[in-house]
Amino acid sequence: MQASDDTEEPPLPLALTRFQVSEEFGFLLPDPLTELPAPYGPWMDIAHELPQLIMSHQLRSCVHQMPQLSTQHLRGREELHLAHLVLSFITMGYVWQEGEEGTVQVLPRNLAVPYWEVSQALGLPPILSHADFVLANWRRKDPNGNLDTIITLPGGESLRGFILVTLLVEKAAVPGIKAIIQALRAILQRDEETLHRALEELAGAIEAMSEALRRMHDYVDPEVFYAVIRIFLSGWKDNPAMPHGLIYEGVSPEPMTYSGGSAAQSTVLHAFDELLGVCHREESAAFLHRMRDYMPPPHRAFAEEIHRAVSLKQHVLSSGDARLRAAFNRCVSALTDFRSYHITIVTKYITIAAAKAKAGQAEPSARAGPSSGKPPSALEAKGTGGSHIFSFLKSIRDTTREGMISA
Repeated sequence: MQASDDTEEPPLPLALTRFQVSEEFGFLLPDPLTELPAPYGPWMDIAHELPQLIMSHQLRSCVHQMPQLSTQHLRGREELHLAHLVLSFITMGYVWQEGEEGTVQVLPRNLAVPYWEVSQALGLPPILSHADFVLANWRRKDPNGNLDTIITLPGGESLRGFILVTLLVEKAAVPGIKAIIQALRAILQRDEETLHRALEELAGAIEAMSEALRRMHDYVDPEVFYAVIRIFLSGWKDNPAMPHGLIYEGVSPEPMTYSGGSAAQSTVLHAFDELLGVCHREESAAFLHRMRDYMPPPHRAFAEEIHRAVSLKQHVLSSGDARLRAAFNRCVSALTDFRSYHITIVTKYITIAAAKAKAGQAEPSARAGPSSGKPPSALEAKGTGGSHIFSFLKSIRDTTREGMISA
């Protein structure tokens, strides 16, 4: 088993390929594999039937009968990413099959050991993260460019919509990711015209991300998201439903804790914050920093490299150039608006949906968690990543706004 992880520190200037970032797809895995080699058929068979196996309460027994497979036949980054995606989805289904009141304390050895080995090879944690759920979980459905997911969970079209809309937000960010490189290079070359163009490009990309995010309303039912989908994105850190974490049998006798999937695990916003010099308050910054552990290591390194680079904000301030200042502020304003809109989405899909569920207004088909007979409540005030969601989102939105340069 091998991952192409380059440990040498290549020279500047910043280049996307150094960080496994694609010119066309950004942080998305370009053209992910959809099938693993033949020896891994037992994993793929279960993965392709996950929604049915979970809803019929058969997944855990299927996992118990699964052979323990060696990971040594996995070759290269694409196979490892698909294996991680498959094992992540199986793990979330296994843990949450019976809802938050029927959790398990042990992930069985035949799942835990290969999952740990693949995670170690990729530098990812052994839990479903944004890197699996979105970045590596897409395929072309037809020649017209229509997209679909590779692996799915209960939630039907709403789950598919949630993944693909998030993917479209990532795709909309690509011109902005490229603009980061252009902007930093332009500062070093004292090329104000190119810098101005790069900032306009970045602002446009962030605005396009907000437009993509608006499509959530068209494709994701709030009641299905809250009552069915959300629990499968939940982790076993800061989660009252699993206060002690999870024992990965054959890996460690002690339980381990990991956060669930979170938008804060997307490298895009970390990179934009670093470029624009946005400084978040201590508690929010600590959570965001911890979420970097859930990114592919090259992507995390990209955000850290921007942090170490020349300061865009200082350059704009010292230039005294009104056009540059206006372009910089347009970027900060667009990022603030994106974060405000994210709060709107979370209000609809969590707060209002929770209130409806409590009042018994949800459709009976959507009301139950996987099989608990009621929607999950352990994370009502928190995000699936374990943050106190509204105080966190409002804090990072407000500190983004504070990054504006006053005239």
